Parts: sequence; structure tokens; C-alpha cells
Amino acid sequence: MRRTPHSSPHLRVMSVLGLLAALLLPLGMTVAPRATAAPAADPVRVMPLGDSITGSPGCWRAVLWNRLVDSGYTDIDFVGTLPPQGCGQAHDGDNEGHGGELVTNVADQNLLPGRLASTRPDIVVMHFGTNDVWSSISPDRILAAYTKLVAQMRASNPDMRILVAQLIPMNPSSCAACAQRVVDFNARIPGWARATGTDRSPVTVVDQWTGFSTATDTYDGVHPDASGDDKIAARWFPPLAAALDAVPPDSGGPGDPGGDPVACTARFRAVSTWQGGYQGEVTVTNTSASAVPGWTATVVPANGARLTQVWNGTLTTAADGTATVTNAAWNGTLAPGASATFGFVASAPATAGTPAATVTCAGRAPAG
Repeated sequence: MRRTPHSSPHLRVMSVLGLLAALLLPLGMTVAPRATAAPAADPVRVMPLGDSITGSPGCWRAVLWNRLVDSGYTDIDFVGTLPPQGCGQAHDGDNEGHGGELVTNVADQNLLPGRLASTRPDIVVMHFGTNDVWSSISPDRILAAYTKLVAQMRASNPDMRILVAQLIPMNPSSCAACAQRVVDFNARIPGWARATGTDRSPVTVVDQWTGFSTATDTYDGVHPDASGDDKIAARWFPPLAAALDAVPPDSGGPGDPGGDPVACTARFRAVSTWQGGYQGEVTVTNTSASAVPGWTATVVPANGARLTQVWNGTLTTAADGTATVTNAAWNGTLAPGASATFGFVASAPATAGTPAATVTCAGRAPAG
């Protein structure tokens, strides 16, 4: 992480020890060498990837960084070949948000591999494709570019964890069709992610569209204002925190010292649908090397849906519709590799389309 080291009293102690050694050595005495601390693990490297919404200035990154640090995720490093671009608050501003860039051009011109080689991320946080949608590029072609970028990420790091946003709404005065194009493209992302994600390198969809208003959360119908930055950061935080928890300790992750992190994965499945709602289920799997005594899953339903009933778990719902489900008494303990499934019913607008949800989870650390 790019930080100036804190001044330390160890420097003064070492000076005193050096003077003591100089006085004692002529008398035939020796001073035991000071123990050398084990080298610190590398921080987890997180690449924010996208266009001007991510990088010009992309102040949601500053909000997200500070929320992570305030929550105890201090061993992290935001990386990218672009420097910070202001935002008025201290944060690690490195990023890969190139203003005006199209994800299809990045794929066609093979621009990503060099950027990955320079920064070596463990996690990619990607909001990319707004300029492609604006340019009326087909969803099929944009998703093909996504697939190519994911392959390049995995070539750089086979254990890459990838968070992909459903794009924030767009309603510029010069593009009357853009608003619906974003809706149409976003509807395709969950299916693409299910087909692309793997257990080793999961792809997590993060719904940045629901609850975001171009009228109040952007300054021009496209780019977020301060309110929009807060909303984007709030949506990134739960899945990114879960991804950080899941990075193995030898990658520098904030897992339990000296042991495997308490990590898990969550997968969503729509069981049945009807006008105005659907039934879904989420399977939580313990991916750590230790048994966990409990787990918590976060469910962010897409397209305005809200969870109304849960079984095999306990439901708490936030004002924005984000649902938190904790294990029941009988399904909380999971051995390494074991899974538990909870079901739910969600209400949804008649125009919601195919059910989709962003799901993440965290295993509870054993007591002691």
C-alpha cells in the first residue's frame, strides 16, 4: 500500500542499543541482536476498472476506500496505471478508469494485459460499458468483450476475483434511447456471469442500477454527483468486503493471522416466477480450510424486487431493499466444502424481467 511509514520509537531504541554496544564491546561483552520481525504480507491489490465514471474523477472510489479502511480493511492497495484525480478526501486513488474508453476497444486492442502486468491485481472492480451502450454497440458484442477481459484477468492471476456492475442508469440529453439500452444490457449481465464464473475465479454481479436516479444522482444524466458516489460505493462495499475476506493470507488478505480466512461463496438461483414476484434460493458454501459456526449472506435483488419471506434463515431488510440473511440454528455450522441453502420469496414490479440478484456471504470466525 502506498503510505508514508509512521515515525517509530524503534529508531530511538536502536540508537541507544548501538551506543550500549560500543561501550560494552571493549570489555569483551556482546549485545544480543534485536529480533527481526517477519516480513509483512503484501496488501490485497484491487483494480477499479472502467471509463470516466470510474476515473474522471470517480470519487466513489474515495468513499469506498475510506469505508473499507474504517471497517478494518487496512491491508489493501487500490491499483491502476492512472494516478489520483482529486475528490477532496484522502484515499488511495490509483485506478484504471480511462475517460471515454469503450470496453470493446480495450478488448479488440488488447489494452488490458499490459495494465494487469503493471499492477498485478487480486480483485477487479469493473463498471465498464457505458460508452459502448451510448454508441449503440450490441449487448452481444459488449459481453464478448467482457469475456475476453475476464480471460486476460485469469491469465494474469488464475485466482482473480471479479466484481462486475450492472451499469448505473444513463439519460443524457443527446441520447434519448440510452436509458432503455442500459436496461436491456443490464438484463443480460447476470446470465453472462453465471456462465463465466468459476469456483476458483468467481464473477460477482453488483446491481448499481436499482435505486440510482439520473435526476438526483448525476450532474449530467451520466456521471455521478456526490449523492451518486455515495450510492455506488455503498453497493460495492458488501461484495468487495466479502472478496477481501476470501483472498488467501499468502496473497496479503485481511484473513485470520496465521491461518486460512473464514471465506465462503454464495450462488443465486431462481426457482419459479410469476406476475409480480418469484421464488429464489441461495446456496452458501464454506470455501475456507476450517469449519465455521455460522454465516451471513447479503442479497441485493435486481430491478426493484424485494425479499418478503425467507426459510432456513433469518431475514433483515434495509431501506434500499438489500437483504441480510443469517443462518438458522440447524444449518450454521459448515465443514470445509460444505453448503447450506435458504429459500425466499420476492415481490417484483411487473416490468422487472428475469429474476436476478447479487449475492455475497461471510463465514463467522470460530470463538477463541
